[in-house]
Amino acid sequence: MENLSRRRFLQVSAAAGTAALSGGTPAAPAMEPGKPFRLGIILGVAKDPEAAMERVHELGVPTCQAGTDDFSDRVFNSLKGGAEKYGIEITAINTSGGPPNRYTFYEGPETIGVVPVKYRQQRIDNYKRASDFAKRLGVPALHSHFGFIPENPNDPNYDGVVAALRDVATHVKGNGQIVLMETGQETPITMLRAITDSAVGNLFVNLDCANLILYDKGNPLDALDVIGHLVRGTHAKDGLFPTNPRNLGEEVPIGKGKANFPALIPRLNELGYTGPLTIEREISGPQQMADIKMEKVYLENLVAKLG
Repeated sequence: MENLSRRRFLQVSAAAGTAALSGGTPAAPAMEPGKPFRLGIILGVAKDPEAAMERVHELGVPTCQAGTDDFSDRVFNSLKGGAEKYGIEITAINTSGGPPNRYTFYEGPETIGVVPVKYRQQRIDNYKRASDFAKRLGVPALHSHFGFIPENPNDPNYDGVVAALRDVATHVKGNGQIVLMETGQETPITMLRAITDSAVGNLFVNLDCANLILYDKGNPLDALDVIGHLVRGTHAKDGLFPTNPRNLGEEVPIGKGKANFPALIPRLNELGYTGPLTIEREISGPQQMADIKMEKVYLENLVAKLG
């Protein structure tokens, strides 16, 4: 997404082109659409939506989360046409809610989601527009980071954040959709508290398997004990805990970090998770697609072991 500087991944995925993928006939999807643990990727679609859907098809996965802050007819028509042409299931519309969004320890609390009062109404309005856009497409979920939710429920900003979440979720519910709150910028119990206090019934969790580690907010496997029953989406991503107090931890290829996918996937299965595994690799250049293809095979092998 053009407005998500943290997600350079999104623009690069949409622009990588066929040259970044192996030639010849595209591989068939690893799992049939609608089945649990079907693979996907997250990618930006605003620049050329149909081309973005072609990239998903060429990678050989059946689903994607489509990232955009542009809800124009141009994007709608091209995205709808591309998804239908290539048989891609869009599982969520991924939006930042509008700029600025700076995914750091220092600037993040002041810029991300509905936590900063300065941007709150702008974000609420944009999330509602994104939900309406998703409804036109028949997409069942709105996904975003909603900010560094206060850990202290007595924080004077906490009630305002909950009210904003309730406002957004109520609109989304009216569109017959769910909200996916991405993990990472708060502890799992804080996210659970905000969801519970919002009391709308359609706020759920997108488990970013790396973000809890990158922000030092928890271990994704342990987090499932707290929020596992609410997980309706995932970002299959890996990372290392931060060791410099000024910088987030390092994102690394799946299997090279602390997320422990060989344990995570069976645990999600035990919890009855039926959603997709959406791959996210936040680097640029040829190595990005090489890593994604490697991660696809890695995840396919783990899912196959579920039987």
